[in-house]
Amino acid sequence: MKDGSSGAAPRAARMSLADVLRVGGAGLRSRPTRVFLSALGIAIGIAAMVGVVGISTSSREDLNRKLDALGTNLLTVTPGQSFSGEEARLPKSAVEMIGHMPRVESVSAVGKTDAKVFRTDRMPTEETGGISVAAARTDLPRTVGAELTAGRWLNAANSRYPAVVLGPEAADHLGIHTAGAGTRVWLGERWFTVVGILAPNELAPDLDATALVGWSAATRYLGFDGYPTTVHTRAEESSVGAVQELLGATANPESPNEVTVSRPSDALAAKEASDDTLSGLLLGLGAVALLVGGVGVANTMVISVLERRSEIGLRRALGATRGQIRSQFLCESQLLSALGGAGGVLLGICVTTGYAAYQGWPSVVPVWAMAGGVGATLVIGGLAGFYPAVRAARLPPTEALSAS
Repeated sequence: MKDGSSGAAPRAARMSLADVLRVGGAGLRSRPTRVFLSALGIAIGIAAMVGVVGISTSSREDLNRKLDALGTNLLTVTPGQSFSGEEARLPKSAVEMIGHMPRVESVSAVGKTDAKVFRTDRMPTEETGGISVAAARTDLPRTVGAELTAGRWLNAANSRYPAVVLGPEAADHLGIHTAGAGTRVWLGERWFTVVGILAPNELAPDLDATALVGWSAATRYLGFDGYPTTVHTRAEESSVGAVQELLGATANPESPNEVTVSRPSDALAAKEASDDTLSGLLLGLGAVALLVGGVGVANTMVISVLERRSEIGLRRALGATRGQIRSQFLCESQLLSALGGAGGVLLGICVTTGYAAYQGWPSVVPVWAMAGGVGATLVIGGLAGFYPAVRAARLPPTEALSAS
């Protein structure tokens, strides 16, 4: 009786995943310099993409923290223009009328004056450095969320006398870094004592370059007319929209169209949107860098096939199938890309962490960005290694051996 299997070609042994990885890894170890340079191209592209996403996310997280601390319920009322094109004025009673509105938590105001402020009384009158002088109500910090880096805010006692609180930019320009009885500035043709210095304020940036004096003191010493130029209003979080719609008519019932109502947090959100546009551009550049890295992988694999034709022929002669040869070179390209992707993700995390620490932001790198970076490299590796792998598998053993 004949064996039914006689005459049949012996089947090639199947390569396990561990065997494929071992053979692919051996191919990369034989050319360390070329592998490093190709992986570096992939890493640069992935690092650029992860870094852009991480920095953008960290910036957004910092903005969200600031808004959570400052609140998104601050509304600002300023004079608009009259029908004749001139700048309108808010009524003197605007603050009190807004304060009587339902769902308004707090309200305060500042009023610009024509006074000038100088470090000494010997400075030329035209050298103001862009510092404005304004009257301020004592409840302003509570409404706008202002904080002080030195001294204290105006109170019921000193707001009636020559006392001033400087915004951070005004203080820097005047060369003043401390507050107290021994620190004075020349303001409105008389000496004013600097009782405090404000910290930068995201929602009320106009205060940064302003010298603020008490409402009563401004009227008494600076000829302030008592008309507010900016009214800051805090509304209940759930009623911001409703309060915003009624603020104009409440502040100036006779001419509500001459009132401008804005929400400072919207300006911060617009700034974030412009940052997102820049991030999109940088992501595009990162994608180009990733494409260049993929071309480098493809080039490395093609050269590897040409240099290792004798090895391919010998393996085919010993019984390796086309599928096994193809798997070997696809594995090499995937390992090469994964090496670059992992390095790029780590580099992107380091860049994000360093830049966030420099800016004082929380460092946030989304998990999807890291996973997407590695996934993108595997796709690039598969595409870049497909043609070289197919070319290696199609090499006839006799031709490959004769090429050696």
